[in-house]
Amino acid sequence: MADARRPLQAIFFDIDDTLYSTTDFAAQARRNAVRAMIGAGLEADEDEVYQELLEIIAEFSSNYHMHYNQLLKRLPRQYFAHVNPAILIAAGVVAYHRTKDELLKPYPDVVDGLQELSKEGLSLGIITSGLEIKQAEKLVRLDLTRFLNGRAIFISEQIGIDKPNVKLYSRACRDCGWEPRACMYVGDHPEKDVAPPASIGMTTVLSRRDGKYMGVRGSRAPDYTISDWTELVALVRRDFRSTQRL
Repeated sequence: MADARRPLQAIFFDIDDTLYSTTDFAAQARRNAVRAMIGAGLEADEDEVYQELLEIIAEFSSNYHMHYNQLLKRLPRQYFAHVNPAILIAAGVVAYHRTKDELLKPYPDVVDGLQELSKEGLSLGIITSGLEIKQAEKLVRLDLTRFLNGRAIFISEQIGIDKPNVKLYSRACRDCGWEPRACMYVGDHPEKDVAPPASIGMTTVLSRRDGKYMGVRGSRAPDYTISDWTELVALVRRDFRSTQRL
């Protein structure tokens, strides 16, 4: 009897709030940075400084590299009249990176999920929006590169195309030599991670955990919605048949 399951050659993943909790990590890292700055001599209320930092991030984006410099420009000078501002900035940077060492970990079910999917003969890759080295650093810190096809990692800054441009997804499939209909995309954004890849025939999986998009609906429904990766592994085994790895 013929196998009616759909052929599947590869699965691409988003990184942020898909492989790990970016939302939780970022909140804790920023809070720790503010506390470190206060500990280094910034005489200000923690919540006031933290809210100002969030406003800066909203204005300049999370990829801006001088958040703490802007923060000191916006705070009253008397808050740090008796300390070199460079020390405060350095304290914030160091605290942020220490938090990376402590808290930047994959979701508990992600490693097991990747191990199981690897057994299915699938190529596993990344399509992510962000800065080249910053996104690559996340994969290294998460210790997930061992599961990935090195030819199937696509970072928006690196290739000059960003979400939600459908060309990002088309480029990834084309460069790997895969038909979009034989590829799956797993992400957490109900619009950017669903409508563009779906428009070229990729299977879309929306990962719904406790991230910032939990209450957001996209313009197009995903093919699947999951709350953890045991569900992802189960649906792949149930509805798809894998083809040979690249």
